[in-house]
Amino acid sequence: MRWTFLVAPALVVALVCSSAFSADGPSSGDAAAPVFQEWQIWEVKTGLVLSFEELLRALGPLDVIYLGEEHHNQWHVEAARQILQALLRQERHPILALEMFGWDGQAALDRYLADKEWTRDSFLKESHWEQSWGGSFGDYEPLVALARAQGLPVLALNPPKQLVRLAAKQGLAQILADPEMERWGMKDETLVDELAYRDMIVKPLRQCHGGLSDNAYQRMYEASMFRDEGMAKVIAEALRREHTSAASEAHSKPGPIISYTGGGHIQYQLPVPNRVLRRRSGSVKQATIYLTSFEPGRAEELRGLMQESVADYLWLTPIGAQGAPKRCR
Repeated sequence: MRWTFLVAPALVVALVCSSAFSADGPSSGDAAAPVFQEWQIWEVKTGLVLSFEELLRALGPLDVIYLGEEHHNQWHVEAARQILQALLRQERHPILALEMFGWDGQAALDRYLADKEWTRDSFLKESHWEQSWGGSFGDYEPLVALARAQGLPVLALNPPKQLVRLAAKQGLAQILADPEMERWGMKDETLVDELAYRDMIVKPLRQCHGGLSDNAYQRMYEASMFRDEGMAKVIAEALRREHTSAASEAHSKPGPIISYTGGGHIQYQLPVPNRVLRRRSGSVKQATIYLTSFEPGRAEELRGLMQESVADYLWLTPIGAQGAPKRCR
């Protein structure tokens, strides 16, 4: 495995002047600044609220749309489902890519999508749902069910969990000789160790899991980098296949890829989007949508996410059935 080190500019770059924000939210210069509310979609670079139709027009030319969720929030799943349905109405053929499945579950995913007689229980067992993700499959079933009904492909984004755990336990340098690395095509991959990305990963780890050794934080960081590079590998390879297919079938209108992961895998473009961009030598059109639950007391935090350009779009939703996510301070 090759390691590449990049010296990146500072992680947080304020793209929107702070004077453009009121106490409750961004303003485009109106006398009465708009406030943050549920179901608003903010375009971060302009500080404007978009309608769903305006968002769709902006997403139309893209190759990849990254949705970053709060895990098990049904409203975030619904937002993704609405985007998929809208693309289908436009006679597109989107590809859904899910963090919730590991590469060792791809064969089961393919069979479940194609074989309408195959049972849900058998699918969950063969796809290693409990081992790879766990929790209620029902939380994410609307996305898989839509893909199954509409004949859409679904990509398993995550490297096998046992391999990620091995990286977290032993470190990447120690697992290069593991046969599983070669089996899954990761032995000779280039992992880019970007300083801004490292800061984004390690700082919260130290805040939320204090008291560990520096070596432990390093291994956890390497496992995160391994996962993000693995996800980027899946998306970049799917883009290559789609490009080849589109070249041979000029009348078709394939894609885009809808990547659905936790918000931590898309923020500031660093975890997965930038790695896909590198793998495609910059020849990919993509955007990030950061889904986050709205709470009135989060106005300052939301304002900060906008100023820091956490994503291209910030989509505010109701709090999920499991309550507001725990936020480490």
